[in-house]
Amino acid sequence: MSFMSEFKEFAVKGNAMDLAVGVIIGAAFGKIVESIVNDLIMPLIGALFGGFDFSNLFLPLRDVPQGVAMTLADVRKAGVPVFAYGNFLTILLNFIILALIVFVIVRQINRLKKPAAPAAPAATPEDIVLLREIRDSLKK
Repeated sequence: MSFMSEFKEFAVKGNAMDLAVGVIIGAAFGKIVESIVNDLIMPLIGALFGGFDFSNLFLPLRDVPQGVAMTLADVRKAGVPVFAYGNFLTILLNFIILALIVFVIVRQINRLKKPAAPAAPAATPEDIVLLREIRDSLKK
């Protein structure tokens, strides 16, 4: 089997296509969650804490040159290494919200699935019935 025909067989299998669709939808869903966190939740949290902005929480790991504004973008642009824990908190919040949403979706899908009705027991074969009758009559 040639390399191209083997690749074609792999690429058109259902599992590979399902995985590709899942990755594409997951990436789009991740962007939606990122927007929810950055555009809706973080501003509310910032308003609750008096204009607090997580994205600018950082610790410079070296002296910041004079005249450089103390924002993450400006300090990075000046070439100062930073410990940007605010960005980490934002990404962590993204993950928690994404995990919560996926959990709720999977939970609802599982609830919608009806459990299969238990199958009726199979009829006992006639030879087994006859053997049981013989056994019962010998016990008498």
